[in-house]
Amino acid sequence: MTDILDRLETLIAERLQQGAAESSYVARQAARGRLKLAEKVGEEAVETVIAAIAQDDEALIGEAADLIFHLLILLGERGISLDQVRAELERREGQSGLDEKAGRRK
Repeated sequence: MTDILDRLETLIAERLQQGAAESSYVARQAARGRLKLAEKVGEEAVETVIAAIAQDDEALIGEAADLIFHLLILLGERGISLDQVRAELERREGQSGLDEKAGRRK
């Protein structure tokens, strides 16, 4: 059985490919353009922060799910896979966060 994020990534890819904005939320979001997709991820990130600070765990979980969902749409629109993100996380594994940040390209 596949992970929910893998299944969601597959579904998002299908909806992006079909491009049926009249019947698909994912396609409708993508049709608005990359800038609007990125803005939506930012909006969901802010809502996640607010929930973390001022709301209960249930609200935070819901906002985190929204954030991940919209990030997957943006990644899919860019042609970036979860496996690529996983590979980057694996590359960083075992490395101090401070060392990793210091080593990033400027």
